[in-house]
Amino acid sequence: MFRRLHVFVTGLLGLALVALRARGRLRGAYWDWRQSTAFGADPARWPSASRRRRSMLEFGAWVWAMRRV
Repeated sequence: MFRRLHVFVTGLLGLALVALRARGRLRGAYWDWRQSTAFGADPARWPSASRRRRSMLEFGAWVWAMRRV
């Protein structure tokens, strides 16, 4: 339970940090590449929406942790 809450909070903080650094431009070529790298080029073969959200939060938590390195 605590781990899920920690990943949720740090994930949101990390994603907010990424959005700030991207100056709000989240539909550019980098993000298209990032999405196709993470989930594949064919949207029909992507994981479920809940799994994609969980993956994005885990990415945000990783970003938040890496800011201190």
